[in-house]
Amino acid sequence: MMDPDNAADDPSGEAHRLAALDERTCRLICPIASGMVGVCMTGIGLLHVAMVVNGDETIADDLLSVDALLFLLASLSSYFALRVQSKVRLHWLERAADATFIIAMSLLTVACFVITYSLGK
Repeated sequence: MMDPDNAADDPSGEAHRLAALDERTCRLICPIASGMVGVCMTGIGLLHVAMVVNGDETIADDLLSVDALLFLLASLSSYFALRVQSKVRLHWLERAADATFIIAMSLLTVACFVITYSLGK
């Protein structure tokens, strides 16, 4: 794979295409991760209502709280990746945003299983 910072060595424009792809990824992660923070906050609120009605405690609200923070980190990483001028920093922040987003989505899936089985008793 070519280094996007070495555009002079790339007559085919592959480096420019990779940089553009990374920017598109950041532009996708930023609003989606921001929306997912709201989804987590809504889930926390609904769980608190369910806990008051049922009297049951669950760790799902704690999982969703951590998840909201991870989505916030993904959103901020992608936002700052769009703002920096250095391509090296762009790629580093884009990878951080991507990894954080995947981890947060995985944790959200785990939280959904916990919610399903704790409220389904």
